[in-house]
Amino acid sequence: MSVVNEVHAGALAVANPVAAAQQVKVPFWRWPRLYRYGFLAFILIVWQLVGPMINPIFFSYPSKIALAFYELTFVTGELQHYMVESLLILFYGLGIAILVGVPLAILMARFKPVDWALDLPVNAMYATPMVALVPLLVLWFGIYMEAKVIVVFLFCVFPVLINTYQGVRECDKNMLEVARSFRSNEWRMWRDVLFPFALPYIAAGVRLAIGRGLVGVVIAEFYTTISGLGYMITRYAHIFDMDKTFVPIILLMFLGVSLTSGLKWLERRIAPWSHANR
Repeated sequence: MSVVNEVHAGALAVANPVAAAQQVKVPFWRWPRLYRYGFLAFILIVWQLVGPMINPIFFSYPSKIALAFYELTFVTGELQHYMVESLLILFYGLGIAILVGVPLAILMARFKPVDWALDLPVNAMYATPMVALVPLLVLWFGIYMEAKVIVVFLFCVFPVLINTYQGVRECDKNMLEVARSFRSNEWRMWRDVLFPFALPYIAAGVRLAIGRGLVGVVIAEFYTTISGLGYMITRYAHIFDMDKTFVPIILLMFLGVSLTSGLKWLERRIAPWSHANR
């Protein structure tokens, strides 16, 4: 490469780093998608080959699961019906957890008396296996939607609260001093400094809460009314129909991955200043 070309390449990298990166050809063995989807394909192939060798009462394999998915989706239509019920429970519980967890975490991080008062109860509840509380919650709140939403809320609120608390506590002190020097009141301090700084931590907490929330949804449906993906799992497992049992399980995996990936995309749009997104 001549000196003129080197100078041109350097100027392009400074002016438009994305275009400069696109001109650099990366070897195919360094493609992340090659390993991500290649390993997934390997798992499916091995599963398809080994599955027929196992008793169908206890196991299944991808081709039969795909046929069961087609039947549950396009023939009976029950998969969509139960999936909507489970998603509603997840979104209600997760939404309430965010509305409660984020302001409470900021209060704990900003005001020492609140932190001292709630530190022990929050840590005790977070360390308690939530599954142990489900029978009590069903006894107190019944077997319908309210009980399931409360179960999911308890599964989701603590990752949101703890991550938000940590984000606010790690806020740059210089930024707070600058805000005070401009006579910002407490509300503007929350809005302009604390919340934007803690937003990546909040997003990380919500990502963790999604996984825990899906667990809470299934557990709540095991104990409560006959509805949702949890009911499908127990229903078909009890009659040893493994093909249809695997369908809601794989759907829950897909929902968890899709929701967390969507949240990462949203975080990159609303929090471009996050070091994790650079």
